[in-house]
Amino acid sequence: VEFLYCDLASMKSIRQFVQQFRARNCPLHVLVNNAGVMLVPERKTEDGFEEHFGLNYLGHFLLTNLLLDTLKQSGTHSHNARIITVSSATHYVGKLHLNDLQSRCSYSPHEAYAQSKLALVLFTYRLQHLLTANGSHVTANVVDPGVVNTELYKHVFWVVKVVKWMTAWLFFKTPEEGASTTIYAAASPEVEGAGGCYLYNEERTKSADAAYDEELQRRLWTESCKMVGISDEAGRLP
Repeated sequence: VEFLYCDLASMKSIRQFVQQFRARNCPLHVLVNNAGVMLVPERKTEDGFEEHFGLNYLGHFLLTNLLLDTLKQSGTHSHNARIITVSSATHYVGKLHLNDLQSRCSYSPHEAYAQSKLALVLFTYRLQHLLTANGSHVTANVVDPGVVNTELYKHVFWVVKVVKWMTAWLFFKTPEEGASTTIYAAASPEVEGAGGCYLYNEERTKSADAAYDEELQRRLWTESCKMVGISDEAGRLP
């Protein structure tokens, strides 16, 4: 196991990480996008993005796009390279505000978090469409890990923290249990060659209706390219 530093809240750090990784000339068979914050107070990343959107979504969007060539070179007809992005059931109540992705008009930590998780599902579906159109041996799927007992809840109200402390053993998954569907998506032969799936408890599940809106997928992709400063050529494929 080797460690390379990457701060998903920093576009500069992401680019430096990709440069360091590429210098090693290693194949890349599995990419898991799993960094995130939840219900943080209104604040910005060093690039000026609202933190939920910038870290949870844009950081993964840029990282994945910069590593796509390596993923494509690593995948084969019998063993596709795999991209797994971790979303949340919160995406079901999320709304994508294309005219205010940074939540500048009115900030709600709950809405900002839900929007970032919906964006990850839209991104995954659009990415799979583009990979299929290119004939690439790479698949992209999105995972809902369930309610997991981690430090992600440190910004919730104190009452919720108390309830969590009292009931986590009964209602929350352990981190190991929460990771099971991600591991399934990354390694199981049952999903070999299958992309564009929303997975929960190691099963394919229907995501929010809005996530299947292909025009919304396309517009988010185009806007995301502008925000992180990369070409939108791939996004213009049919």
